[in-house]
Amino acid sequence: MAQFVQAVLAAAATFFLITLIFAFIALVCKPTKNQDYQRRQRRHHQTRTVPNPEHSSITIDESATFDPSMNRISMEELKMSTKNFSTDLIIGDGSFGLVYKAKLFNGSTVAIKKLDPDAFQGFREFRAEMETLGKLRHQNIVKILGYCVSGLERVLILEFVERGSLDQWIHDTSSTNNEPSVKSPLPWETRVKILRGVATGLAYLHGLDTPIIHRDIKASNVLLDPEFEAHIADFGLARRIDSSQSHVSTQVAGTMGYMPPEYKEGAAATVRVDVYSFGILMFEVATAERPNLPKVMEGKEVWLIEWARKMLGQNRHMEMLDSNTPKEGLSEDEVKEYFRIASLCTEEFRGRPAMSEVVGLLKKLSS
Repeated sequence: MAQFVQAVLAAAATFFLITLIFAFIALVCKPTKNQDYQRRQRRHHQTRTVPNPEHSSITIDESATFDPSMNRISMEELKMSTKNFSTDLIIGDGSFGLVYKAKLFNGSTVAIKKLDPDAFQGFREFRAEMETLGKLRHQNIVKILGYCVSGLERVLILEFVERGSLDQWIHDTSSTNNEPSVKSPLPWETRVKILRGVATGLAYLHGLDTPIIHRDIKASNVLLDPEFEAHIADFGLARRIDSSQSHVSTQVAGTMGYMPPEYKEGAAATVRVDVYSFGILMFEVATAERPNLPKVMEGKEVWLIEWARKMLGQNRHMEMLDSNTPKEGLSEDEVKEYFRIASLCTEEFRGRPAMSEVVGLLKKLSS
């Protein structure tokens, strides 16, 4: 009898112990399953929404809110047109993405801007370009022809501007895409014409009912057509100014050397940001000196704007010109007026003219 009781107690103890073990396993596994579920939920939301500090969330289907008349092109067509985005077809490196030359199924030659799907900025740029460039029609603004949204991929289809960027014509005369270079030094009149086109485009943007600030005016964002007419490109950093605002409260944006000094003091962006960048561009186009590379002057390194001011202060206008610029028949008075306009644009914040005034001043050159 005693042995039977001992056997029952042993069995009960074993059952109790096993029950405790299973309870412990269940207790441990339960939060693990919950954590797995939460991770799956987070992954799901991460593939659909990208947080943006300046805009509301951008979702996979955000393109549905844009102009319905704009062409939506499939990723399959884009891959075939670019040979699966072959490096041989790269014609530019825009902010947050590469630009390819391609021929679509309808026979049109276009520029394909494929934004980096791993970069948060790529999503923001897509929305910025669609919301601004998608609704603009001006002879000095590059046209957006369509778009593609495929999963996390964002692609913009833009008009192809034959002669490439102003940066290439000013700084780079080497061959590209296995084609020999046909670039020759730009005559003074052509440089002024190009800048007049950029100024006209900016005046248009600033004069809209809801003004647009480009925020990244530079030589590589100016494209040239066969007649050397300027087309402002790359609106990934562009922002609209609502009627209730006089500026854009946002993070500093732009390219080193082109950004205005007030950014150092934390000032918000206004249309005068573009005016300053345009003035720097004027100095760059005339001198062929890069704004973001220092020059040595009087034994020390200075930036383009500092060098230019010192040279102008010493009345050395003609010495500043790009050595490749044909000088025959060039008026020194016109060169001085040109640099005076550039200097006005790069004055302190309140001293800069409106772009509409700059257009008027440039029209008087060579007239």
